[in-house]
Amino acid sequence: MTSDTSTAGILRRPYLLATVGACALVFLSAFESLAVTTIMPLVSRDLDGASLYALAFAGPLATGVMGMVAAGNWSDRRGPAAPLYSSVALFVAGLLIAGTAGTMEMLVLGRLVQGLGGGAMTVALYVLVARVYPPVLHPKIFAAFAASWVVPSLVGPFAAGVVAQLSSWHWVFLGVVGLVVPALLMVVPAVRGMNSEPASEPVPWAFGRMGWAALAAVAVLGLNLSAEVPGFGGVIAVVALVIALIAVKPLVPRGTLTARRGLPSVILVRGLASAAFFGAEVYLPYLLTERYAFTPTFAGLTLTGAALAWAGASAIQGRLGARLADDLAVKIGALLVLIAVISTLVTAALSLPAAVAIAGWILAGGGMGLMYPRLSVMTLALSTEENQGFNSAAMSISDSLGGALSLAATGLVFAAFTTTNSFAGVFALTAIIAVVGVVIAPRVAARSGGMSRGEAGMGEPGAQAGAPDAQPEFTHHA
Repeated sequence: MTSDTSTAGILRRPYLLATVGACALVFLSAFESLAVTTIMPLVSRDLDGASLYALAFAGPLATGVMGMVAAGNWSDRRGPAAPLYSSVALFVAGLLIAGTAGTMEMLVLGRLVQGLGGGAMTVALYVLVARVYPPVLHPKIFAAFAASWVVPSLVGPFAAGVVAQLSSWHWVFLGVVGLVVPALLMVVPAVRGMNSEPASEPVPWAFGRMGWAALAAVAVLGLNLSAEVPGFGGVIAVVALVIALIAVKPLVPRGTLTARRGLPSVILVRGLASAAFFGAEVYLPYLLTERYAFTPTFAGLTLTGAALAWAGASAIQGRLGARLADDLAVKIGALLVLIAVISTLVTAALSLPAAVAIAGWILAGGGMGLMYPRLSVMTLALSTEENQGFNSAAMSISDSLGGALSLAATGLVFAAFTTTNSFAGVFALTAIIAVVGVVIAPRVAARSGGMSRGEAGMGEPGAQAGAPDAQPEFTHHA
């Protein structure tokens, strides 16, 4: 972009349509993800599919990992245009299959296709941001993305319930189709305006990474379903976890699993934050309804409070811009998440008033809203045009796998402990994860004198060697 447009806001020309369209796509993907949680019990009863209930949730997460890797590689080769169009087409196809399903097997198939498209769409949109918006606007557009995820958490479950009650659960899927196409059309002018010149050294197809992504997806499915295998669930869980860690290594920058300073730690902290937050959040309403006799609606308001805090913190960090350093925002966010998880732990372990956990979880939402956009900013700042797709995919993969592995592990812990200690066991595990996140958070900042952005390298053999001191070529300004 030229210098005169770099001072424009994300809701001003030439970015207005692209911003509205991209945020709409994020919103619809988030809405669908949250709405399905509300209607799935009804769908399961209607289609007699109780045995496939868990797979309907785990499947999209697993195929999403494959979509992220494929879209990242494709974006690095040809730019984000074709991956974006293809991912939206897959997302719509999945909605149509699920929305017209007459059996649970067909619905799960639709969810798998939907997850594949949704994962790819996330990465393509991140690369689109890197190509269309100047770095000065990255915090604001990522804050808008974060808000686009938060708003559905406020209205999605309720709206889905109303649609299912007044019409049919089928329209929770089909109704979104008519909104996806107009959202994509708003993004098209920005896509056409991108510099489409091929790179001097074209990025090859990374079929090896795609194979590793498929293996990671299978491992995630195995871990999520391990609790359903009596007697062998623990063994399956351990094997699946080992396979997932082996498979994810080529999908992230070198040094990610060992918390190498710079981009690798940025990617790792993203996964740890997801694991700590979502691993605990799933069980908070459960705790309030079981232990404190909250109604489901009232217990859900706790998550609404966290969602509002997430949106508010995202907006604040976007306005602060360079006045709040990226690494400081990440450190503060990680600490807030830790405090929140500890508040749920002591509430469950010591039977403290529910208000302690509720107030703490609002802090968790604020921490995530402060941290998530800046981790996205740092990922792009530490990337070059040749590896924006790979690094964006790595961030999304870390996010998804972190949450998936944590949810599977907390599920096993919850089942293993007694009724009295099960909640405390879950929150203790997520607190340990949050502690690791706080410890690693300072390592997201690269040391002075290190390598320029993009030199952190990719995880597959033959890529550039990673450097522990990867240094961005530019800092964030807003």
